[in-house]
Amino acid sequence: MKKQAAGKNRYADLLATSAKDKWETIGLKRRAGILAPLFSVYSENSAGIADFEDLKLLVDFAAKTGNSLIQLLPMNEVGSLFCPYDSMSSFALEPAYLCLERLELQHQPEIKSRIEEIKNKFPRSGTYLDYGIKKEKEKLLWDMFRQEELRGLPQFRQFREENSYWINDFALYKVLKDYHNGKSWYEWDEEYKNRDSRQIETFCEEHEKEFLFQIWIQWQIYGQFKQARDYAHSRGVLIMGDFPLLVSRDSADAWAHPEFFRLDYSAGAPPDMYCAKGQRWGMPPYNWGIIAGDNYRYLKQKLKFSGNFYDLLRIDHVVGLFRIWTIPYSEPLENQGLHGFYYPKDEKEWSEHGRKILSVINDSTPMLLCAEDLGTIPKVCTQALNELGIPGNDVQRWTKDWKVKHDFLAPGEYRAASVAVLSNHDTTSWPAWWDNEAGTVDEELFISKCSHRGIDYNALKDRLFDFSRSRHARLRWLEGVSSADILVNILGKKREELADFIDMYKNSCGEKEKLWSRLKLKGKMREEADAEIMAAALKIALDSAAIFSIQTIIDYLGMADILCGDHYQYRINTPGTISDKNWSLVIPIPLEGLLKHNICSKIKTMVTASHR
Repeated sequence: MKKQAAGKNRYADLLATSAKDKWETIGLKRRAGILAPLFSVYSENSAGIADFEDLKLLVDFAAKTGNSLIQLLPMNEVGSLFCPYDSMSSFALEPAYLCLERLELQHQPEIKSRIEEIKNKFPRSGTYLDYGIKKEKEKLLWDMFRQEELRGLPQFRQFREENSYWINDFALYKVLKDYHNGKSWYEWDEEYKNRDSRQIETFCEEHEKEFLFQIWIQWQIYGQFKQARDYAHSRGVLIMGDFPLLVSRDSADAWAHPEFFRLDYSAGAPPDMYCAKGQRWGMPPYNWGIIAGDNYRYLKQKLKFSGNFYDLLRIDHVVGLFRIWTIPYSEPLENQGLHGFYYPKDEKEWSEHGRKILSVINDSTPMLLCAEDLGTIPKVCTQALNELGIPGNDVQRWTKDWKVKHDFLAPGEYRAASVAVLSNHDTTSWPAWWDNEAGTVDEELFISKCSHRGIDYNALKDRLFDFSRSRHARLRWLEGVSSADILVNILGKKREELADFIDMYKNSCGEKEKLWSRLKLKGKMREEADAEIMAAALKIALDSAAIFSIQTIIDYLGMADILCGDHYQYRINTPGTISDKNWSLVIPIPLEGLLKHNICSKIKTMVTASHR
């Protein structure tokens, strides 16, 4: 895509791509949006967790602040780790988000009383979500379902028929998982693990009620989610979904179609400056040859179902369609992603491999695609996104000239076909980054590099880093380490042996000062983020050339007096870790309070000024 001059024609090239009809549908114009995981918000009426009625309040917040996009994290049903990117189905949606008070029997005195009990048992006052609410809701849903008469409902039959590709397999998987006390499908009795047709048929007959219950739940979610989307449209707000690249090893997908997966491997990411050992996600990579042999029906059906709820779709880890870091499943867990390899192994295959899959996705849905293209991205991936008219991500802290100036790009230098963001679900919030990470290097990575080079880190660390200003395993350079020459001298190796150390130094030392200059704030640089600094950072993203600017609700609230304490606690997920703090962060104010807060007018003024 050719670079356009600033002005109304900046984005015209998008209409010369295969996504032309999608861009014409949503309008070729600059938009601002909010990224808000549904589990991170709540209303005064929430029963332990936000629901689809609360999504409508989030729409109201977006509309009131001038944002015309809401980006959600994946809404698929989660497993025991509650990670939306490691779901038990790439079709089925999470039952915890059902609004109990919108269901048919909610006015019955007993049901009404039990809903109130749930609200009292799971008050919405903590920093982190108690996922025990899911089981509590499911118990009540089961009791409500037992009073339903489904056989005469044409809408229920239609839903089941239209989703026959996946719904029966999913429902059966859920019932069998309960039957095996929650064990993973590959630990089930052989006849169920291997889908013996006679045993499966008998099991279905014996557990028909439970089987229909799972389909009923998905039908109820389908109806409530579509209503929320219709409400968003009535307020001029579009919904962006999130299309996870992978699905859990213990999923209905992998059980029903094991041939679609390379189950002897785990997907992940190689070591980088933020994860010294890389990452091992646990989800199996796809066997794309088998999926292609079925004319990509599995992929097309996922897109078809997602299209019921979303106007735009973010493709998670899009580079994984071209090549994916693959780790033998037998590799010890403590090695994380250290001993993996890219698949396909032949780099010459990456372009055709990724383009084909990405083209199938683009051609199989009316949703406008966006792509998470972060990390080390081969040129073939970037070229394909440009040619297909799919915006990538420009994250402010990484949108830099990494090779020459080692400085942040000006707002006008952002890619036109991109989504400008300050943070995402896998990073610290922007204030936490500014306070603790800007101008630092990862301690574990630096130690690892020293070890590989025969450098005694412990003997040199106090000559390199200011430990009084280093926090959260991030090392801040001493002021005296003012050049790469000094670094080389301290490390005691030949310069040509230290290219990666020098590169790390040039892209981190003085980083805060460089961004402070971009923020255009008066006075001496302040070490800790405040509302003024936060507003200046947001302004860069809003004023950028990127066609979309989508910021986390946490970063927007950084301009208000709502978030208290160490900014580091306001994080959605820490990659490579298992913690009850992952995927459970909740903002400390109900949506009704947020709608009344003066932060709304502040955001609206900024969005309006950016002409979005």
